[in-house]
Amino acid sequence: MKIRKGAENENLAQANAQVRYQVSIDDTPLSCPMPEMYLWNSHPKVYLPIEETGEAKCPYCGAEYYLKNKS
Repeated sequence: MKIRKGAENENLAQANAQVRYQVSIDDTPLSCPMPEMYLWNSHPKVYLPIEETGEAKCPYCGAEYYLKNKS
């Protein structure tokens, strides 16, 4: 039996639970909520341009994302 994403027994993170998230370049293209977060109680997925400046803010929930080791 295939378990769909967001099932109760999966170890997903609560969407919009933090104000700031540290992400890596491997997480790009960056979206809020991120793939490892539950989606049922969040806002629509939005892609955030983080590559150029190293920082991005979600227009829906205000979560701030920043790249690790951005010089």
